Amino acid sequence: MDSFPCLTAIISLMQRKSLDIWVGLFVILGAMAMMFLALKAGNMSSISFEKTYQVTASFSNIGGLKPRAPVKSAGVVVGRVGNISFDDFEFRALVTLQLEERYKFPRDSSVKILTSGLLGEQYISIEPGGSDNNLASGDRITLTQSAMVLENLISQFIYSKASE
Repeated sequence: MDSFPCLTAIISLMQRKSLDIWVGLFVILGAMAMMFLALKAGNMSSISFEKTYQVTASFSNIGGLKPRAPVKSAGVVVGRVGNISFDDFEFRALVTLQLEERYKFPRDSSVKILTSGLLGEQYISIEPGGSDNNLASGDRITLTQSAMVLENLISQFIYSKASE
């Protein structure tokens, strides 16, 4: 093989190009994995381009609810939490819900903050009411139930046991 230096150089070059291709594929796969993790961590993997309408609800305690948290009805995601602010007149959390236009709910629907599993992420559950009129953009849901805070439940349990 030493008698053919051109052939040796070509084989060496082909092996190097093959190695470069494998390294390139590995880098691309790594970048895609990092992008996937970043989207999951930012709760952005479920971006929807459906048209939405906004309704608001106020809660005395939202626990760990975050923007972009799911809004579910019967276990189906029907929207997302849009904005969370503080109403300094009523001293309550004001949550804006962005519901997909294809899902219509009666005006007397109720919402509550629930947790997925024992210590999972929090989401809003919307339970339809019986009204003939549907929620429209800008409406306010008045029937709300705040988040159950685990620390409060534990302290109530301990207090009830101590009083016995």
